[in-house]
Parts: sequence; C-alpha cells; structure tokens
Amino acid sequence: MPTRVCCCCSALRPRYKRLVDNIFPEDPKDGLVKTDMEKLTFYAVSAPEKLDRIGSYLAERLSRDVVRHRSGYVLIAMEALDQLLMACHSQSIKPFVESFLHMVAKLLESGEPKLQVLGTNSFVKFANIEEDTPSYHRRYDFFVSRFSAMCHSCHSDPEIRTEIRIAGIRGIQGVVRKTVNDELRATIWEPQHMDKIVPSLLFNMQKIEEVDSRIGPPSSPSATDKEENPAVLAENCFRELLGRATFGNMNNAVRPVFAHLDHHKLWDPNEFAVHCFKIIMYSIQAQYSHHVIQEILGHLDARKKDAPRVRAGPTVLEVFNTLLKHLRLSVEFEANDLQGGSVGSVNLNTSSKDNDEKIVQNAIIQTIGFFGSNLPDYQRSEIMMFIMGKVPVFGTSTHTLDISQLGDLGTRRIQIMLLRSLLMVTSGYKAKTIVTALPGSFLDPLLSPSLMEDYELRQLVLEVMHNLMDRHDNRAKLRGIRIIPDVADLKIKREKICRQDTSFMKKNGQQLYRHIYLGCKEEDNVQKNYELLYTSLALITIELANEEVVIDLIRLAIALQDSAIINEDNLPMFHRCGIMALVAAYLNFVSQMIAVPAFCQHVSKVIEIRTMEAPYFLPEHIFRDKCMLPKSLEKHEKDLYFLTNKIAESLGGSGYSVERLSVPYVPQVTDEDRLSRRKSIVDTVSIQVDILSNNVPSDDVVSNTEEITFEALKKAIDTSGMEEQEKEKRRLVIEKFQKAPFEEIAAQCESKANLLHDRLAQILELTIRPPPSPSGTLTITSGHAQYQSVPVYEMKFPDLCVY
Repeated sequence: MPTRVCCCCSALRPRYKRLVDNIFPEDPKDGLVKTDMEKLTFYAVSAPEKLDRIGSYLAERLSRDVVRHRSGYVLIAMEALDQLLMACHSQSIKPFVESFLHMVAKLLESGEPKLQVLGTNSFVKFANIEEDTPSYHRRYDFFVSRFSAMCHSCHSDPEIRTEIRIAGIRGIQGVVRKTVNDELRATIWEPQHMDKIVPSLLFNMQKIEEVDSRIGPPSSPSATDKEENPAVLAENCFRELLGRATFGNMNNAVRPVFAHLDHHKLWDPNEFAVHCFKIIMYSIQAQYSHHVIQEILGHLDARKKDAPRVRAGPTVLEVFNTLLKHLRLSVEFEANDLQGGSVGSVNLNTSSKDNDEKIVQNAIIQTIGFFGSNLPDYQRSEIMMFIMGKVPVFGTSTHTLDISQLGDLGTRRIQIMLLRSLLMVTSGYKAKTIVTALPGSFLDPLLSPSLMEDYELRQLVLEVMHNLMDRHDNRAKLRGIRIIPDVADLKIKREKICRQDTSFMKKNGQQLYRHIYLGCKEEDNVQKNYELLYTSLALITIELANEEVVIDLIRLAIALQDSAIINEDNLPMFHRCGIMALVAAYLNFVSQMIAVPAFCQHVSKVIEIRTMEAPYFLPEHIFRDKCMLPKSLEKHEKDLYFLTNKIAESLGGSGYSVERLSVPYVPQVTDEDRLSRRKSIVDTVSIQVDILSNNVPSDDVVSNTEEITFEALKKAIDTSGMEEQEKEKRRLVIEKFQKAPFEEIAAQCESKANLLHDRLAQILELTIRPPPSPSGTLTITSGHAQYQSVPVYEMKFPDLCVY
C-alpha cells in the first residue's frame, strides 16, 4: 500500500518538474540527457508561460547542488539553462532571465574557480542575446562588483589567477554590451560603477610588457591574444567601453583613469599614462574629444603644485588657455628656484628642478604645436591671434597673461616659449593672401621693439614670418646665406602678385623694412640671425614684390651697406662685415630674380672684386671660423661697394622708376619706440628736436660748449660756406618731398609732430600751474568751512611774473 501511494504522488508532480528531473542522469559524468533535454526545450517553446517555473525549479536544484559541492550536476544545470535561453525568445523569457541571473550569481559567489568561470561564460552568452524589449527594472550592480573583484584575483596558482582575471574581464565586457545600448535602462555609466570597471581594466592593462609608444593609434590585438592575455583583453574591452560612450557619460568614464594613475603613481615615468590617453583619444567619438581635454585640464589644475614630472604627464593633451596659464606657473616656479638657490647641494637640486620645469614647458609647447597644426586654417588663425595676444610687450597692456611675478628674466622666457609655440602652430599654414596670414592686429605686436631685445626672440619672430609668408615652399631652397651662382637652378615657385598683396605692402611695407633694418644693426646678432634676415628679404621678393617693392628693397640694402660703412652705432667689425655679406647675398639674389643684365653685371663685378681683395665682405668667408677681419672700412676703394648711381642707371635702362633710389632709406618711427625700453631709433633719424631742459646740470652745459678760438671766429665770419650748405640742405629737402614715397614722408612728419607735442606737454606741465590764491584755500572740518591764508612771502610766482 505505501508503494502505491508514492507512485501516485510521483505521478501527480507537475510535468515541467518531471521534464527537468529527467535531464539529470544518475551519474553526472554521463552529462546532460539529450533526448530529455529536447523534450524540455519543446515543452518550453510550446508553453512559454511555464518558462518562469522551469527557471525557478532549475535554480532551486542548482542552489542545492552548489551547497553540496555536486559540481557535475551544476554543470548540467547551467548547460540546460543556456540551451533554454538560446531557444526561447518570447515575452515570457523575462521571469526566466531573473532565475537565470540568480543562478549565475550563486556560481560567482562560490569560492571554486571552475564555478566562477562557468557562471561568467553563461553570463557572456546571455549578454549576446538581443532582447525584444528592455527590462528597465533589472540591475547589474552585483555583477559589476563581482566581475571587478575577479579582475583583481590574487590566487596563488598563476594559471588559475590568469583564468579568473580573464573571466572577470569578459564578464565586464558582457555587462557593457548588455547595458550601454539603451539609455533608458538602469545604466552602468554611473560613477559608482565606472569607479570599479575602469580601474579593473587598467590594472590588467599594466601587465603589457611592451607599451606602444608610437604617435599613431595603438595597434589592435589579434584574436588569439584577446582570449589568452588578460592585458590585451582588458585593453580591447577598454576601447569598446570608450567607443560606446556618449555625450552625457564621457566624463564618468575618464575620471577614474586619473584616480588610478594618481593612486599607483604612474605619471612618472609616464609611458603607461601616455598609452592610456592614446587609447582614449583614438577610441572615443571625435566630437567628444573636448570633454577629455576638459577633464585633463581640471586634473592639472588640481595637481599644479605637484612635482614637475607629474605635471608633465597630462600636458600631452592640453588646450591653449589653461595651457598658457600653466606655462606661466612653470616659469614662475623656475624663476623662484633660481632666486632662492644657494651654493653646494642646493644648487644641484635647483639645477635638477630647473631641468624638470623645462620638461613641463617643452611638453606644453609640443602640445600647442600638435593641437594647433591639426586644426583647419580658419581656426588656426584664431589660435595664432590668441597666442600673440598673450605675448608680453613692454609698455603696453594689450597682452592678457599675468607676468607681474616673473621679473625681466621670466618675462623674456615667457616671450621665447610663446613664440616657439606660435612657430609650431604656423608651421604648414597656407593663406591665399598675405593679409589673411598677417593682419595688422597680429603683425604689430609681432614686430614690436620689445621682441627685438634678444637675438633668440628676433630669430623666432623671423621664423614665424617665414612660415606665414612662404606660401610656395621656397624657404628650404633659400636656407643658408650664400652667393648663389645661378638662381634659376633653385627652381623658385612664384605667382603673379595679387591686388591684396600689393595693398598689404603699401600699408605695411615700411614696417617690414624697418624691422629688417633694425634687426641687422643689433650687437648680439649671430650667424643664424643674418641667415634669417637674408631669407626674409628673399621671401618678400618672391611673394610680395612688384617693381615698387623691388626699388624699396634695394634702397634698404644700400642703406644697410651705408650703415655698416659709417658705423654710427659702433658695431663690432664682425657685425659690420656680416651686414656687408648680407647685402651682397641679397643683391645677387634680387638681380637674378628681376633679370636685368646690367644690374646683374654690376653685382657680379663687385662680388668678383671682393673675392680677390676683401673676402670678408662675402658670406662664405665671414661666417667661417677664424676669418681674418679688417681693422677699418674707411680705406677701401669704391669698387668694393654697390653704388647707387650704377644701380639706378642699370635699372632705369630697363624701365624701372629709379627716382626714389637717390633718396636714402630712413626707417619710420612708431609710437612703440617711445614706450619701449630700447634706445629710440629717433636718434638715427635726421629729424631731431633739441630742447634744453631747465634741470640740466651746469657741468654738462659747459662740456657741450665749443671752445672759442681765432679759427672758430674766422669760420663764423666767413658765411660763404654756410650758404652753400644751406642751399644743399634745401635741395635735399625738396628732392625728398618730390621723390620719396608718401608713407615715408608721412611717417617722418608724424614722428616730428609727436616729438614736439611730447616736449611741449612737458614744458607746459613744468611752467603752467594755477597760482596760489592770496585768500587761501577752503577746508572743511567738523562741518564748518575754514579758510587758510598763504603769506605772500611763501607764495611761489612763475618766473615771468617776477621783475
């Protein structure tokens, strides 16, 4: 009787339970009973409403088997679950998935590595299934935490440790694939999840033995490496995660990178940090790259007081505004270290810190170059204006960079580094017209006298101008100052000068000539300065010269030759010979460019005579080591010089308007000359105003008086010579106003008027003051008006009122 009751109870069990029980063999080594599994699958597909009960019962059996350590039956249960998941795609699969995830969680919680790997593999299969409708209530918090913990496995057996870490990475990859596609679903992009996922991936990526340090995108791992190497698999998962990031969640994925690099001190050395940011920038969508840059800048702000090598890490991805601020900070730290340094070991520490700060500064400059050179031209021109606006110029307040704490040395360092940055941004920039490349708002501060006080500054200014002027890539052909036998061999590329370029030279030509003229007369010039000045003259000739500009350039060259001969600036002999060599090289170039035979013949003849009698006037000799220099230039014959009358005669025969060649070139005076700390070039111009100030010491007055002798009185009585000099002066003035260009005349008149106005303002300020009133001054104390009279003997009257 009891046996019959048991049989009856067994027959009364639900069919789904009987089908589930039948798939488990008596011996788990036999594996899943396939025929019974097919029956269970058919039943689940035919009656999808039973799926949740099937899942619950399977989960119950699996939990019991896990507790009893029946690993064989656990494997069979998970295999059955996987097959049911793949076979059923109905709406009723949602409750079944909950049971499935509960069973996966049980496996991940177990301490056996095999079960953890088994659960991970099942979860990955589930993640690859595309559900018809998302389940908004489902969360994966547990799986993110558990898979992240597996990524940090410290199992004693290396093989098992690697296996668990690979399983953890694949599990994270499955969570990412399952959740990132639907923004309405409970997302893993929240900071609490990203703070676990990203460090877990980076922890495994650190195990890469060879970091790809190339500038291009990191190489993609092969399929074999992905499965066997946790470092490569983690890198691939990191790329996939970043590639799926959108506008709203990009920052949450990047911030944990900084925390990981800080915590593990991976900024110095920075190979791994650079590798990470390469992956980030090449994996995210291009339109979101500025978010990464903002996060880097924010982190750099927070770490601005760290060691220089730590700050040098994130500057690879700087942008301009914050970058320039940190450039100033770096120079300020460097200046403070120099001021606070002392002898002995402290000096060694200061030198080491100095080098570290230079690493930061070079990283910033490189960043500007790479970032700016990849921008389109219209944006690059804005960046050029932005950087130029940061360059400190003495006497003006147009620059926007705070240099109050830097001092002269720090300011000069800032100027040099900003110009180096500008040089990198302008490299490869091609503008259709020179007005676009060199607008007035950019050219004026670039050619400021404040940027001529150092030979390195002048070199950078000229190189920036070359980048913007050289629109046909001729600069490489002109490299090095030399006498070119045949310019045609260089195959110079040029086009007809357009109207906009002609207008530019009419407006700004005098400014360019003045910069070159003054740059040649600097005492600290080195060979590179003369080479760059020669290249500047040649590029203006190629890109911007019509007949009028050619005449002006020849006038400029002759003026430089005259300045070297007369030597009003007391230049050393090397610099005088350098100017003579520069003039020879340029006139040789321009004579062949305009192809006037008589002009070429005159230039060639002078160069030939110099080769024989004065080789130090040629660039091939003067810039050579141990070149013999002359003691003076006054004894040389005229045949060694380029003569204005012969040049005018040769060019006039070819149709050039040569009237202006007889007018000596004089650089225009600008307002900045009075603001600059340099010696004003007004001293070199013939327009001078001599006003004797009242506060000049009497000793100076006596020293300036001429000694009165019989010969002096005789000369004063004889006025015939004076009349001749006056006539000659009038003739030169009339000739200048008839033949000189209007811009030059206007510049001279304007400078004269400005000087007179300044002197008059000083005189009026000293002499014209309101006299004190005899009735006294009105003061108010305690609400009552009181008059304080001034005694007559204490009053100071102007000199004109006293007799």
